[in-house]
Amino acid sequence: MATIIPDQRRVGMVSLGCPKALVDSERILTRLRADGYAMSPDYAGADVVLVNTCGFLDSAKEESLSAIGEAIAENGRVIVTGCMGNEADAIRAKFPDVLAITGAHQYEDVVEAVHEAAPPSQGPYVDLVPQPDIKLTPRHYGYLKISEGCNHSCAFCIIPQLRGKLASRRIDAVLREAEKLVAAGTKELLVISQDTSAYGVDIRHEARQWRGREVRAHMTDLARELGGLRTADGTSPWVRLHYVYPYPHVDQVIPLMAEGLVTPYLDIPFQHASPGVLKAMKRPANEARVLERLREWRAICPDIAIRSSFVVGFPGETEDDFRYLLDWLEEAQLDRVGGFRFEPVAGAAANDLPGAVPDEVVEDRYARLMERTGAISERKLRARVGRTLPVIVDEIGEPDEDGDVGATARSHADAPEIDGVVLLRNIPGSIKVGDIVEAVIEDSDAHDLFGYVKPL
Repeated sequence: MATIIPDQRRVGMVSLGCPKALVDSERILTRLRADGYAMSPDYAGADVVLVNTCGFLDSAKEESLSAIGEAIAENGRVIVTGCMGNEADAIRAKFPDVLAITGAHQYEDVVEAVHEAAPPSQGPYVDLVPQPDIKLTPRHYGYLKISEGCNHSCAFCIIPQLRGKLASRRIDAVLREAEKLVAAGTKELLVISQDTSAYGVDIRHEARQWRGREVRAHMTDLARELGGLRTADGTSPWVRLHYVYPYPHVDQVIPLMAEGLVTPYLDIPFQHASPGVLKAMKRPANEARVLERLREWRAICPDIAIRSSFVVGFPGETEDDFRYLLDWLEEAQLDRVGGFRFEPVAGAAANDLPGAVPDEVVEDRYARLMERTGAISERKLRARVGRTLPVIVDEIGEPDEDGDVGATARSHADAPEIDGVVLLRNIPGSIKVGDIVEAVIEDSDAHDLFGYVKPL
């Protein structure tokens, strides 16, 4: 049991941006709890509020500034951290009362700022039972960050400026964290980084001892070891790979998916297909070979789901470039697609490129992209009707007027918060959030599946 002193300091947290920033927030809060702080669920109960910002796009910066303003209005004692921390002057010009500003993943600086703003109580804080790390996601899934930073120099991106060059974590440290998550009840590990395929490159794929054997800091070794973990009921956790650049060694991961060690899902940031646009973006222009590899992957693992995102309206993008993208998507038949309108980012090289695309053209192309990919998704989901699929239950609803209870779940093709869902009707009362059950698929639309739990 933990002995909580009466005047224990409390910290509030607002976490914005990508899952990588969410992991940063979890680490900060876990450290602060170890230092004797309690977490506050609202502004009123907090001695200080942390705002973990996103600075990737101007729209994200506006959201971050809005969150800072709200925290100041509601509480008054605010510390800013995260990717927008590199624009401290702009933040202070708008909010001069901010107590401190730190950059992305500067954990020690954030903790020190909290100590200065709200010194921890001097009484004893004794925890007789080891506490799990704080998670801001549901208990049954968790993000596993394997590296920081990025070595790419994409013209539209400033991530290396915000988070630095690639810095991979030690393989044994990653596996220890994963093992701890699974032991605490995590059923799905979401592997994240800026470039998962490059994991270990910066440390020359150094090997470490893990459970009596040598394991390399390499994506394939990591995926294999994660797939070998076991939950409390003896099953393997789902291992979902995000931000996977299609380097040649990704081919080695596909058999692991076919074997059931890794969830058959790849999140690959293609961004475009036109060779001219990819060159301007400073990204690999090998779209023809990618199509061939997609066919090879599907031959090895027919159930593999591929998700990606694409930018329309990049400077210099012509109508022919855009039509090329649409044709490529028709051939690629990706399972999940996100679309983004090009947005200038302060400090990005793309801002200086000629050929700005008019706003009305960008909107038209975005609508056409979503229409095309929506139609592809609808066809692919329709093909799953009549199948029985394993799904993980995220949420259980309230009984309707007939007493029936529904649930929201996800299949292997659905990452939380970014993909579709599987809506289940009239579920058995024994089912709990986090359970993995067999679902019979009855219907579909452009994004989601509908069904019921297969009787035992």
